[in-house]
Amino acid sequence: MPVSAPSTPDPRVVDAAASPERRTFVQVARQPRMVGLLLVLVLAALVCGRLGAWQLDRAYERAELAAQQEAAEAAAAGPSWLGDMLAPQQSFPGELVGREVRVAGEFEPAGSLLVPGRVLEGRTGYLVLTPFRVSDDGTDGASWADLSGAPVLAVVQGWVESPADAESLVLPEGEVTLTGWLQMGEATSGSAAVVDGQTEQIALSALVNEWGGPIYTGYLVATEGPGSPEDGGVAALPRPTIDGGSDANLQNLFYALQWWVFGGFAVLLWIRLVRDEMAGGRRGGAPTDADTGIAGLPSA
Repeated sequence: MPVSAPSTPDPRVVDAAASPERRTFVQVARQPRMVGLLLVLVLAALVCGRLGAWQLDRAYERAELAAQQEAAEAAAAGPSWLGDMLAPQQSFPGELVGREVRVAGEFEPAGSLLVPGRVLEGRTGYLVLTPFRVSDDGTDGASWADLSGAPVLAVVQGWVESPADAESLVLPEGEVTLTGWLQMGEATSGSAAVVDGQTEQIALSALVNEWGGPIYTGYLVATEGPGSPEDGGVAALPRPTIDGGSDANLQNLFYALQWWVFGGFAVLLWIRLVRDEMAGGRRGGAPTDADTGIAGLPSA
């Protein structure tokens, strides 16, 4: 009986049987195990995000507490002479905002102005702004010895609801001593011209043309002395602060950034796990397979 020769298997069939099934990123990601890992890592990312937000809140809280402590220490120390803090025409340092100072001189009522559109306790009204010719800033005139004469300090006496309220204000004649908070002069935006006894901004670079110079680059928010809220007729203003609030505490900002980075790593870790499963899992292709990995990302 003739014996038939053994048949040779088709190489294409063998390769097809031996080749593992290749899966897409979505197919691997939909596995229950990967879905479970995703939920765990997303939860970890949310926790990291919440901790980062908490650190951010702490950063501003600590900065605010530091500012309050500094203000309390300054108040306890009492007012300094203006000349010890700021000289005429000197650039205004930001750290002087809200510092309490005293100064002596004379009001020049003819130059008084109203600054409209200012809000106090929810009501819109006017600031009463008056030039104050300084005679004593605590330096016996040394701070303006090289200038053309005694300097002018812009003084915000307080707040009134209407121009009629300001008309009844009477300023004393002769030398008086004022105490108040320093504030930085306002930047010129729009029109800084004086029209009908009003000016939109306390722009000292423009007011020097009205009042003459030399002039200070900051102004005084009066708290005590003749013509101030203590003397009646105007409402007191709050202690000035730097626009935008206090700076954040850098240490807490760094901690917040760390937590957010950790949260991002949690999500990236899950993506990497899916890619590894595609490249070397039980049914995945070889790591060198061209069809593994995620489109647009380099293969591991």
